[in-house]
Amino acid sequence: MFSSYRVIFQHPGTKAFSGAGFIARMTVSMMGIGIITMIAQLRDSFFMAGVTAAVYTFSAAFCAPLIARLVDRYGQSRILPKTLVISVPATAALLLCTVYDAPDWAIWLSAVFVGAIPSMPAMIRSRWTHIYKGDPRLQTAYSFESVLDEISFIIGPPLSVTLCIALFPQAGPLAAIIFLIIGTALVVCQKRTEPPVHKRDGLAKGTVLRLPAIQLLMVVLLALGVIVGTVDVLAVAFANAQGYPEGASYVLSVYAAGSCIAGFIFGAVRLPFSYTKQFVFTAAATLLTTLPLLLVTNLTGLGLTMFVAGFFFSPTMILAIGFVE
Repeated sequence: MFSSYRVIFQHPGTKAFSGAGFIARMTVSMMGIGIITMIAQLRDSFFMAGVTAAVYTFSAAFCAPLIARLVDRYGQSRILPKTLVISVPATAALLLCTVYDAPDWAIWLSAVFVGAIPSMPAMIRSRWTHIYKGDPRLQTAYSFESVLDEISFIIGPPLSVTLCIALFPQAGPLAAIIFLIIGTALVVCQKRTEPPVHKRDGLAKGTVLRLPAIQLLMVVLLALGVIVGTVDVLAVAFANAQGYPEGASYVLSVYAAGSCIAGFIFGAVRLPFSYTKQFVFTAAATLLTTLPLLLVTNLTGLGLTMFVAGFFFSPTMILAIGFVE
């Protein structure tokens, strides 16, 4: 099983950019839950915490494709550092707003610009695609990156929540943006594995969003995003209601652990079923395994239910990315 993963690192530079990408992707797992924990502590309002995290998340979802398009046109080494010029000061503004008890609108406005960050997992996957395009090893590389995604969600949430509770409320988001700065700097230094710039020929190309398959994938991925976003707020609110706020981080780590294990296994095996059948099955299983959450009454039950639910999440994401490719 491990040999399937060792082979993808035979190409020079793959370990370096994948490791750098792992540092940068810690921001994804830490920022949202850090914002929720920070606001919940300071404002004692899960509504405010959820709205602020949602503003950040929607902004990130809007900005990521725009940044990706600029990266395709001008290259990662030129565009990625420029995004930090927006997101880093915005994060500082958000944290200062909470320190000085600024009005809600100021916090939300800052959160909009905090979301101006690139999708670093996508940047790393584009490097794998550049190296292994048309090669069976590409799916293994995607699976490995999905495993790293889940590992970051095992480590990130408890780290972010613990920092917010043990040090000061702003510590989680602050650490998240520091990871982004360090990771981005390390990624852009890896010049030899950077994908080439896509030159435009001046002709109208249209958009892939018009393809029915992409539209269907967008619906599925939107639903997956709703699950992930809801899980963050649910875990924090439920843990607080149980009188054990630190428990939220452990529940989220268990959720990510289930997804990590499944992603690792899925990337190492080749199933005798078509991509379509696998995708339909994993997407349906992801839906069905979230329903038992309605019956949970304690943190132990929540953790077990989340572990099972997470088991189908990573394979669904791996297949979705493969479909797009």
